[in-house]
Amino acid sequence: MALPYLKTNEVFGISTEILQPSYVNRGDLDARITRLLSRNYHIALRGESKCGKSWLRQANIPDAIVVQCRLNKTPKDLYTDVLGQLGLSLVIERGSGKAVKGSLEATQEFGVKLLAKLAAKQTISLEGNSSEKSKPVGRDLDDLRFVSEIINESGRKLVIEDFHYLSPEQRLAFSFDLKALWDYGTYVVVIGIWSENNLLIHLNPDLAGRMEEVSIYWSSDDLKRVLDRGADALQIEFPVKVCSQLVEDSFGTVGILQRLALSYLDEAGVNGTNDKRVTVGDEQVYEGVAMAYAEQLNALYQTFAQRVANGIRQRADSTGIYAHMLAVVMVATDKQLTEGLSTDDIFKDASQREGRIKRANLGSIMQKINGIQVDKDGRGLILSYDDSKDEVFVVDKHLFFYRKYATARWPWERVIQEAEEQGDNYTGRG
Repeated sequence: MALPYLKTNEVFGISTEILQPSYVNRGDLDARITRLLSRNYHIALRGESKCGKSWLRQANIPDAIVVQCRLNKTPKDLYTDVLGQLGLSLVIERGSGKAVKGSLEATQEFGVKLLAKLAAKQTISLEGNSSEKSKPVGRDLDDLRFVSEIINESGRKLVIEDFHYLSPEQRLAFSFDLKALWDYGTYVVVIGIWSENNLLIHLNPDLAGRMEEVSIYWSSDDLKRVLDRGADALQIEFPVKVCSQLVEDSFGTVGILQRLALSYLDEAGVNGTNDKRVTVGDEQVYEGVAMAYAEQLNALYQTFAQRVANGIRQRADSTGIYAHMLAVVMVATDKQLTEGLSTDDIFKDASQREGRIKRANLGSIMQKINGIQVDKDGRGLILSYDDSKDEVFVVDKHLFFYRKYATARWPWERVIQEAEEQGDNYTGRG
């Protein structure tokens, strides 16, 4: 029987929708997530950028309330977003002392229905004299019972994505909110990138026994299965050496694999399912695809590099010599940047390059590295600093691919050159 015709972009590629023909349930992870969702646990999904966290979430929690974190957000901002997605808005007026006056207003049809259910059950102590679309309340988003009751009544699971974007202070604050939400019967899924096992339990030991962390990673065999499944759907074969190169250049990240596979098929002239199984392309085709993809990534990583270099340069009393720190980080091995590169190791190498670098000032810069690399909307994190371990690690492994295939000059090389030319004018302060 002939296979159904599928376009290549319905099989491979980075997509907001799950591409089922190449979806792989590695290690029965779907079953594990389903089991945890049936229990009274918070769940932490920990994995690198483009490792399939969003597809995993969509496959197992299709109707979630998904809230995206950004660098300057607070837990209260997240709860405001939750209400917005439920078609509700909380308008607050504070009276004398600690009195709170305000109204919970419906902004969408779902919000009207939810408001009616809450009113009928008196779930959130709604006051009288209200319309269908507005109910006076004496509580605000500082009251986690109030937040919890609204989420629970919606019947939907709360998912917090990109948790690593929150500042260390806000991560800590949210970890304590999680304990309170658990007490109120609201179980949350937290998704993000961090280097430490059980980060949230480390932040708040009271979450022990109340939270399960699941690490999402891809073995070479898992990635090979993605290619095999997609190839079966398209009736094609990837040449053995090309298949190995695709897996190697993915750096354990399925998103990179998906993107490269689609580009390779485009370059090989494959548009969709073949009538019979054929081997497509060769190593020269792949090499061209890899170089072209690195060129596409150039704008992203040059922008990132310029932000970081400028952020260090614009600090008060900056000497410019701390660009040597960036040079050390960016020549570190893939393994070091995956597992975490300590500030002490960075200082050791950077101070050999430039003796005026101060350890204390370098530590201060490391603590700010997250903030100086993101855009005005708090997005674009490539490297992240883990203050609990005093280490920097890579968030987006596309960086490894870019380093392998790109030949562009990093902007901090110019900063270093300027610092060397003006050396005697610097004081060595950070």
